Amino acid sequence: MFLLNNIFTDPERAERLISIAQSSLYPMIEGAIQYTIPLTIITFIIGIILAILTALARLSSIKIFNIIARVYVSIIRGTPLLVQLFIIFYGLPNLRITIDPFLSAIIGFSLSVGAYASEIIRAAILSIPKGQWEAGYSIGMTYIQALKRIILPQAARVSIPPLSNSFISLVKDTSLASLILVTEMFRKAQEIAATNYEFLLLYTEAAALYWIICTILSVIQGRIEARLDRYVSK
Repeated sequence: MFLLNNIFTDPERAERLISIAQSSLYPMIEGAIQYTIPLTIITFIIGIILAILTALARLSSIKIFNIIARVYVSIIRGTPLLVQLFIIFYGLPNLRITIDPFLSAIIGFSLSVGAYASEIIRAAILSIPKGQWEAGYSIGMTYIQALKRIILPQAARVSIPPLSNSFISLVKDTSLASLILVTEMFRKAQEIAATNYEFLLLYTEAAALYWIICTILSVIQGRIEARLDRYVSK
């Protein structure tokens, strides 16, 4: 209340805040277009590919694949994403392995998405009745053919809602990339706030932009789920 009263009783400050908000809007949108959105899309695609392979490894009868997949999921789920990013960007140079900030973010987020999404995909595959496998085998399909043509399409329909939620969460998680020097949207807000000290205004503006992006994605998610419902028997 004190801040609002101060703004309303001080026209010059109110004008200054409006000017800062307007001038900072474009750089933050630019950061979203150049880094936040591409980072989200690239890491989600790589993460889903990794998730499918991990889920299949978890379900495999080959013990070594199963063990590797379990250890990978356990490590990623059992350690903070921020720590993983720091190990990749700040830790690996100790081994003389230096990775670009954006690439470091891609690696870190992809590993995270792969681990969490693999459990979603694995659960979706397990939800498909065994009779579907048997039906495929009965008409001469191999394991790979049955998986590709029968099981995965059905599992995809089951897993799309939770995977969509993961995608939306990933948009917000990309703000952590600012801590490894990726100039995405939140990094832009930090840089601008460091010059004028209007941290509340700039961080609130960044939060509003994240909210708008996630709201748009939520609407798209709802429409996709509605289309999928047309093909699901009630």
